[in-house]
Amino acid sequence: MPSGGAGPVWARNVIVSSRPFRVLGIQQVAIGGLDKGPLSELWTGLFGIEKVKDYVSEAENVDEDVLSLGQGPYAVEIDLMQPLDPERSPKVHVPPLNHIGLWIDDLPAAVEWLTAQGMRFTPGGIRTGASGFDVCFLHPKGNDMSPRSGEGVLIELVQAPEAVIEALG
Repeated sequence: MPSGGAGPVWARNVIVSSRPFRVLGIQQVAIGGLDKGPLSELWTGLFGIEKVKDYVSEAENVDEDVLSLGQGPYAVEIDLMQPLDPERSPKVHVPPLNHIGLWIDDLPAAVEWLTAQGMRFTPGGIRTGASGFDVCFLHPKGNDMSPRSGEGVLIELVQAPEAVIEALG
């Protein structure tokens, strides 16, 4: 599909059989606010969902409570987040439903393939996330070089451990 302009042109249709990875299920839902206290009162207090750890990252501008809903490979993580500095990016409280995380069976293959399809990723590449799994993020907005995106939603791709791949694959 030639465009006459500089840079690659991406077709909207993708041959599914060429995809070298599988999305196995929802790994997490991340919810942000200026103060995670009311979020914690709702999710741990009223809903009774277990808090399993704290996570603080200056680089990611986040102070986070990590909750777990469900058992074993079927558990879904719920992250309650507040920014360390509300004026600095990333702004983990904007929007309040910050991102959704998806279990991926082969994260490096997914990143390579999605990049070739024109997907835009946030800076930072593949790195260790709050729960110790390798992660990366699809940018919510495309640009000229990488027009594909999360279509307004920040999406975290999370390398699934073997137990999750076996259970959900």
